[in-house]
Amino acid sequence: MDDIPPLVNALTLEEKASLCSGADMWHTKRIDRLGVPAIMMADGPHGLRKQENPDTPLGKSVPAVCFPTASALASSWDRELLYAVGAALGEACKQEGVSILLGPGCNLKRSPLCGRNFEYFSEDPYLAGQMAASHIHGVQSTGIGTSLKHYAANNQETRRMSINAVIDPRALHEIYLAGFEIAVREGKPWTLMCAYNQVNGTFCCEHPTLLTGILRDAWGHEGIVMTDWGAMNQRVDALQAGCELEMPGPHDDNDHRIVEAVRAGRLDETILDQTVERLLNIIANGHANLDPAFQYDAAAHHALARRAAAESAVLLKNERDILPMNKEARIAVLGRFAREPRYQGAGSSYINPTRVDNAWDAMLQMCPAGSLTYGDGYSERGDVADADLICEAMALARDADVVVAFAGLTAWYEVEGLDRKHMRLPPGHDELIEAVAAVNPNTVVVLSNGSPVEMPWAAQVPAILEGHLGGQAGGSALADILFGAVNPSGKLAETFALRLEDHPSSHTFPGGPKTVEYRESIYVGYRYFDSAQKDVLFPFGHGLSYTSFSYHDVTIEDASSTNDGVVQVSFTIRNEGDRAGAETAQVYVRDVESTAFRPLKELKGFEKVWLEPGEEKQVTIPLGRRSFAYYDTAVKTWRLEGGAFEILVGASSRDIRLSGIVELEGDHHSSSPEGGPPAYHHPPRDGLFQRADFTALMGGALPSAVFEPGEAYTINTSIQDMQASFVGRILSRVMQNQIDKRIKDDPESPNAMLMLAMADEAPLRTFIMAGDGFTHAVLEALVQIINGQFLRGLFALVRALRRR
Repeated sequence: MDDIPPLVNALTLEEKASLCSGADMWHTKRIDRLGVPAIMMADGPHGLRKQENPDTPLGKSVPAVCFPTASALASSWDRELLYAVGAALGEACKQEGVSILLGPGCNLKRSPLCGRNFEYFSEDPYLAGQMAASHIHGVQSTGIGTSLKHYAANNQETRRMSINAVIDPRALHEIYLAGFEIAVREGKPWTLMCAYNQVNGTFCCEHPTLLTGILRDAWGHEGIVMTDWGAMNQRVDALQAGCELEMPGPHDDNDHRIVEAVRAGRLDETILDQTVERLLNIIANGHANLDPAFQYDAAAHHALARRAAAESAVLLKNERDILPMNKEARIAVLGRFAREPRYQGAGSSYINPTRVDNAWDAMLQMCPAGSLTYGDGYSERGDVADADLICEAMALARDADVVVAFAGLTAWYEVEGLDRKHMRLPPGHDELIEAVAAVNPNTVVVLSNGSPVEMPWAAQVPAILEGHLGGQAGGSALADILFGAVNPSGKLAETFALRLEDHPSSHTFPGGPKTVEYRESIYVGYRYFDSAQKDVLFPFGHGLSYTSFSYHDVTIEDASSTNDGVVQVSFTIRNEGDRAGAETAQVYVRDVESTAFRPLKELKGFEKVWLEPGEEKQVTIPLGRRSFAYYDTAVKTWRLEGGAFEILVGASSRDIRLSGIVELEGDHHSSSPEGGPPAYHHPPRDGLFQRADFTALMGGALPSAVFEPGEAYTINTSIQDMQASFVGRILSRVMQNQIDKRIKDDPESPNAMLMLAMADEAPLRTFIMAGDGFTHAVLEALVQIINGQFLRGLFALVRALRRR
């Protein structure tokens, strides 16, 4: 905007610095003297979570439509659907005066155990990036900004505020940054939210390579970077690295530090001016696009949520075509989730829905009176099998033509702040399924979960429908699929392994207490399972339909001389059945003979095609040079190594229908390609990558994973790691008292679990968010006292308290 530079010049140094932190939990600061307004932001990403009480971090929010979570939406593989959901979220923000929606999340699913996986799209960076970009486009089409998060490598909740993610350069660029790159380049989000954790020894909020070298210089990000709530480490270092906005407020301690750094010559004021100019542009756009009179159509949004849930559900198994069911059949509906659905995750994304559909009521409306029976099957938590409930369920199952067992992960199993310990369902859920399947061979299992689960009973049931966390209309959507009103078209956005131990990350996840080593490198998800030729329960990209599709007539054209890309892949898909349906065709690339280690195949394109019975369509997918390249650590750029590449077209990563070879000329670099340690050319079937091989891959000694004897405490030391000190124990009690106050009304809720996890693992700096007079200066003074520098710390504490 042309009027922004003069406005920057009119600001005082103190006013410039003040704009670099929030006014409170959700607002930027206003400067009335110059007419600079404040704008509001609120949590997402699958619905608007605007707090009724802005001072309560996880309290009740205003009613909003709860859409399926990202883990569900990604399984739609539908860019247009993600755009539509994004636009609806933007409309909700517009009605509530929110200028920036905090989402979507684009972190990769390194492990199925990450407690926040329900908020993330996929184990594949291309799919995750495409879904995120479409989501961003949709929200921002309404004039509302987004905040792409959590940049970068926030792939676990355990010690998420301090853990150092040790990642080799190829994995960092090819896996953990690639999705963000697509979302930034194609979606152009207004803001990025940097993660709490460190990447290779530097906190994300002050990582110049991530924030400036890659994000701005390489990808062209023009918006701002903000911290996750309480993620700020050293403010001046973060500002110089490219982090504009610290959230939340209201403490001005770090604002003073910016002013002092400029006056002392440690911070160039031009850097601060550039920061403020970016902030003012976002504030101006966010304020200008609000419309106090706007009202969104809640009924239309609910209908969209129902459509989104139906398109995202994945039919994993359907032997004997048991689905769709006959409405006239005697159906036993078993499992509390049928009446009390699990439809969203717990934590900062928890939405207060405008309404909630459940599958039982929806099925009652579709079937003749008396044809349905119901049994709870398990208790609310399902932590142990309830013999009486299972006996009741077995009796109902014996008298039914078909059984539909609703099961999944309860809210206590998936919650922000806590990682799962295993991939199993609650015991009560598993035992219900096994018991009813033993007495009725026509048992259909419907799952509600935000990430993969083990299914020891999979061979005993003829049909499995993965409903994910389907949002507030998910119950009706599941009924639509069960009775055939909707033909399922979802495909898995992540691999369902047979066991947790099959994942290579299981050997090092979640690491700690100081570091987590990503020893598997690029071998994440199907990249590992397919390369190691390891059996899986259901592969990446898998999903059945009530019709069938054939693939034929593939052509592969080298288009190097055109602007369309390196290769044009064309093929035809035909609906061979008698029902209309949709098929997502997936295009994978395999480097036939590479000097560098590469996965067996990598997803590089996809298209969802809707077809009437007997209809066929030609699909063309262009593949650019990056589709064939890997990140060359020697020259720190992407390299296309010349030679033969196999193009694989299929219905999943393990259902390849068509293929062909293309020969490409490579890039000409002065250096020779790096091969990498031999172990990474042939990933071990047990998934155990040795530390020595990872050390060689990293090119040097690895940082210590544990605290060394006598190691000094810092503001990033967790409360539990300071218990040896008297002051540390006092601070632990202070933190616990604050937590107790917040969870006293519902100490058994999943959000209470989040708070308790934070109390255990939160670093000292999180006291700043709690208020009560804590600032960076106060905490640093306390750290000096804890480290034995009593007099120096005491004087520093007095100075900090006076300035406060």
